[in-house]
Amino acid sequence: MKVTIILPTYNEKDNIIPLIQELQQVFTKIPKHYFSILVVDDNSPDGTGDLVKTQQKKQKNLHLISGQKEGLGKAYLRGMKYASENLDAEVMFEMDADFQHDPQLLPSFIKKIDQGHDLVIGSRYIKGGSIPHNWGPHRKAFSTLGNLIVRTMLFNFGHHDWTTGYRAIRTPLYKKIRSQIAHYKGYTFQVAFLHHAYLSNAKITEAPIQFRERIHGESKIGSEYIINLLKYLIISDITNPPPFLRFLVVGTLGFIIQTVVFSFFWKSLGYAPNLSTVIGAEFAIISNFILNNFWTFKERRLQMSLLVIIPKFVSFNVLSFGSPIIQWITITVITKLISDTDLFTWSAYVLGIGLGLIWNYTMYSKVIWRKKKH
Repeated sequence: MKVTIILPTYNEKDNIIPLIQELQQVFTKIPKHYFSILVVDDNSPDGTGDLVKTQQKKQKNLHLISGQKEGLGKAYLRGMKYASENLDAEVMFEMDADFQHDPQLLPSFIKKIDQGHDLVIGSRYIKGGSIPHNWGPHRKAFSTLGNLIVRTMLFNFGHHDWTTGYRAIRTPLYKKIRSQIAHYKGYTFQVAFLHHAYLSNAKITEAPIQFRERIHGESKIGSEYIINLLKYLIISDITNPPPFLRFLVVGTLGFIIQTVVFSFFWKSLGYAPNLSTVIGAEFAIISNFILNNFWTFKERRLQMSLLVIIPKFVSFNVLSFGSPIIQWITITVITKLISDTDLFTWSAYVLGIGLGLIWNYTMYSKVIWRKKKH
């Protein structure tokens, strides 16, 4: 398999040659793969590009392309385009050129690629991963909080490190999503790439990395990164809401339908609160099934065939009644053991709805609209 390590550089003269030399040593430990190194230099005024040109005379698998400084995202896109079209790369690595990413971890990434994954993320926030111990509290908080914000706003907690720049990518995945990420210039590119890879149902996994403090040079991250990242997250939530957010919207509509029916049967017809809850739930179930199929889980939409829809709707009903059962238990416990006043009844009703939502989303995503196995 042909693998290209892409190293974006800007003023990395003290790091680039030692990194290239260490990478060449690591390559010898990984059999049955052909490795090349592609330095994407943004016309570094410190002469980084010139050093690489000199080194190229000694190493045939070392390549260099230069261009104007347009940000990390643009540098990677230039590198990926060149690697896929000129070097016939089947796998491409993103990697910092400042030794913060340990070259010795390359074999662990390659192993996961060989297992069939499309994208391997180097994660600092899973077992075996770490950030520098000498980072100050503010820097540690900035890193961990930043990833938490991304995971929360995208409603995706399966991936732990969205901002990492140490990755192995199969070229077909890059080609599949390149038009969607082409306009990202800076560090937001990393989040956008992983997000669109996830939306494309790519097979993604994580590998632990021990992120190291840079020895030479200065960090390129600035306030512009934070602003652009928040802008991306907000726009993504509006234009392409994540499944759980869509589920909440559908659930809210179902809540309104159920509440109107619940109130009518309880107050107007005099039915018991727990029975009124169950009746209202069935009205909401029909609405929820239709909207979840065509919107919430649109990427996994069911085939419009009676042989598919009817069994799934029956299963949907059965699973959905787990929610009113939870609500029934909640209302019964609170009204029988605490108080049956209107305040406690309504409070129990709302609490039951919340617990039911958690049940429903889990069951729907795991059973009715489960992802197809790769």
